[in-house]
Amino acid sequence: MARIGYARVSSIDQDLEIQLAKLKGEGCNLVRSEKASGGSRNGRAELETIIAFLRPGDEVVVTRLDRLGRDTRDVLNIVHECEQRGAFVTVLDPHISTRGEMGHVILTVLGMVAQMERRFIKERQREGIIRAKAAGAYRGGKPRIDRGRVLELSAAGSTPTQIAAAIGCSRMQVYRILSQRT
Repeated sequence: MARIGYARVSSIDQDLEIQLAKLKGEGCNLVRSEKASGGSRNGRAELETIIAFLRPGDEVVVTRLDRLGRDTRDVLNIVHECEQRGAFVTVLDPHISTRGEMGHVILTVLGMVAQMERRFIKERQREGIIRAKAAGAYRGGKPRIDRGRVLELSAAGSTPTQIAAAIGCSRMQVYRILSQRT
């Protein structure tokens, strides 16, 4: 029986160290971590690896439920998959385990709270953008591709495939820029 820790943060600038220290302090023999959104399971290879290698009696440990996911259905599916393999899920803060029936009820409620919190965050972000636009302070995200360079390479006779390779983007992005020129 192994205690396997799982740590996750949503963005590259966030730090995993606090979660990793807590999980190791709780006796997790193995700790896997990743920087990926908890809004869905897409792109969370470390979580998938943990689930794939679970054995009966193993325990998946997370510091908080929202580290497992922010969508109630995803969280419950993850817990179900772990249980299908004979493993348990334990959340450290607040301390909840799926070893007992009450743990399932509490996990469901906390999963719904995490999902609501995600919706509130998105709503506050949307409201902030509306206020910033009204004040003339919002200009959108930073351009990731040098549009001038795309147009320059196109004018020099480069194909969209060649431009995409030179700039390091997809052809679709090149086509989008080229279709917007006036």
